Amino acid sequence: MKTWLALGFAGALCALAGCATTPPAARWPRTGDPLVDGRTAIAQGPSRDRALWQYRTAATALRRGQRAEAAALLDEALLSIGGMVGRDKDARKARGLFHEESRKTFLGEPYERVMAYYYRGILYWMDGELDNARACFRSGQLTDSDTENQEYSADYLLLDYLEGLTTAKLGGDGADSLKRALAAARLWQPPAYDPGANVVVFAEYGTGPTKYATGEYREQLRFRPGNSGAASARLRVGNQVLRLEPYDDLNFQATTRGGRVMDHILGNKAVFKSATDAVGDAALISGLILAHGRQTRDAGLGLAAAGLVSKLISAATTPAADTRAWDNLPQYLSFAACRLPPGEHAATVEFLKDSASQIVTLTKTIAITVPDLTRDTVVFVSDKNH
Repeated sequence: MKTWLALGFAGALCALAGCATTPPAARWPRTGDPLVDGRTAIAQGPSRDRALWQYRTAATALRRGQRAEAAALLDEALLSIGGMVGRDKDARKARGLFHEESRKTFLGEPYERVMAYYYRGILYWMDGELDNARACFRSGQLTDSDTENQEYSADYLLLDYLEGLTTAKLGGDGADSLKRALAAARLWQPPAYDPGANVVVFAEYGTGPTKYATGEYREQLRFRPGNSGAASARLRVGNQVLRLEPYDDLNFQATTRGGRVMDHILGNKAVFKSATDAVGDAALISGLILAHGRQTRDAGLGLAAAGLVSKLISAATTPAADTRAWDNLPQYLSFAACRLPPGEHAATVEFLKDSASQIVTLTKTIAITVPDLTRDTVVFVSDKNH
């Protein structure tokens, strides 16, 4: 009787193993235009990937100057991830033993969520909403820090720098933020604040990191560094030359944040999977040997059934890491500010291999329009700009 019960339990676990299989991803027509394809993916793709596609599409819209669309996409993504962190039922399932990480609703790694706040802050600044821009930069700082264990602090230079600059422009004291920014500097130190600078320039270049999984069960999430042909950039306008140095590197941000909670959970999954598989092997072999004896047949069959149960539990455990990534991020982030009178100003953006060698194919000529001096003019430049 016990043997049949064990075999019945094994059958149930077979069904469980089948339930843990990831369904095929929904498909939609591709056009090759990332903006069009992103909109389609948001509307027709799996709901668990919606925030991911909102991230990607917002970045494309911002680079194409479609500010309203970029802002709306980021607002929706940030609202959804803010409401789901720690409460999403798919995330809770993914933390269990029998569900894959990629089945959870995409929230992104900390560096990806930081970039959503960073881009939204830029868009708020473009609209003259400095207080909201500052709130986004502060939110990015909190996202990058370990607020639960207080083990890791935020180390984006620009988040601190921009939080302090917007504070200074709003009449406050941004000295503490500037001090933190200078302390976070690794290669380049940003200039002192000029609250009277009425033109602010955000620049980005290179290709950001991507994700891949390693380990026996693909349970270890790792990052493949992005790269950049440009090591720095500069903007020429009138008789001014603004240095656009790589103040923040997303490769560094993605790969140096330690203590990821999901690493620990996925590690437990991998240990559980290998342990139950080994126990199952031992039980099956011992059970089959015992089953050949007349007096030990029942005990052997029961042990073999228990081994099968353990093997099935191992098969149903899915420790694979989630490698979905915001794949159109830059590698480097930069910023500069200057003073320009009202009117039209022709400017040139040059991307440099080193301190002097210009990458001619990436050079861009832009027009900076300063309508008046009542609010800042915000310029966003990317080597991916169309």
